[in-house]
Amino acid sequence: ELDMTERRSSMALIALFAGAIGIAFAPIFVRLSEVGPVATAFWRLLLALPLLALWMALQERGRKQGAARPAWPMAVLAGLFFAADLAVWHWSIRLTSVANATFLANLAPVAVTLGAWVLLGERARPVFFAGMLLSLAGAALLMGANVGGPGSVLLGDGLGMLTAVFYAGYQLCVKRLRDTQSTARIMFASGAACATVLLPLALLMGEAILPASPAGWGVLLGLALVCQLAGQGLITWAVAHLPASFSSVSLLLQPVAAAGFAWMLFGEALAALQWFGAAAVLAGIWLARRGT
Repeated sequence: ELDMTERRSSMALIALFAGAIGIAFAPIFVRLSEVGPVATAFWRLLLALPLLALWMALQERGRKQGAARPAWPMAVLAGLFFAADLAVWHWSIRLTSVANATFLANLAPVAVTLGAWVLLGERARPVFFAGMLLSLAGAALLMGANVGGPGSVLLGDGLGMLTAVFYAGYQLCVKRLRDTQSTARIMFASGAACATVLLPLALLMGEAILPASPAGWGVLLGLALVCQLAGQGLITWAVAHLPASFSSVSLLLQPVAAAGFAWMLFGEALAALQWFGAAAVLAGIWLARRGT
């Protein structure tokens, strides 16, 4: 039984890292998108929904009726948190620097750790907190964050921190849902709620909604399949078998991978200090794993 638990935990860890790499492609797709940033997020959810519905039907076909009652209110709440996370983060980018917005959004592990302690009763050893702080410091170096420095806007920085709170809320909802619900059901219900919120928001902001070319549709489809279906799906499955606080710290692998992809695809070279930051993130994840 212990070996089975360890094997499942190892598989979950691999799935979590693979999911983080999957969602690391999101900034690449968003940069190539022909529609507005909030509209891009809307299509990310909407285009994934048919496949998620099929996955949910196949996954639950052999289950007994009533074996696990749908927790729609919690799933909808997860979707609302995710919609708020995406929308607020894009507003933050408009009002402050990308570096500030990205670093502040990466404060999510702090909120998740506190929430997991208060709401889920999770405890961690001191070495976990050392790993979390090391990973956050590495993320700051990697993104070149300079919070409160020249050119930053107080409101934008505040929205960046709010982004971290919303994403933490989403992660905690998913962790609670995975106690009783399938991955596909959570993804479908939360995704539908998220898309329902994002479309009117994109229209309200006056964004372009429809891409102008087949290549534009290809970018949106790639975002839906790689980031939402594969990336977010793997993460949702993995959090059922890992502590919420450790999962959140491990997702700091995402900015490391995103920086690597930007370097390879767009020639955005990393300075020596940023390479040091990437190494610090990975070392922090290793420490956090030992502390949970």
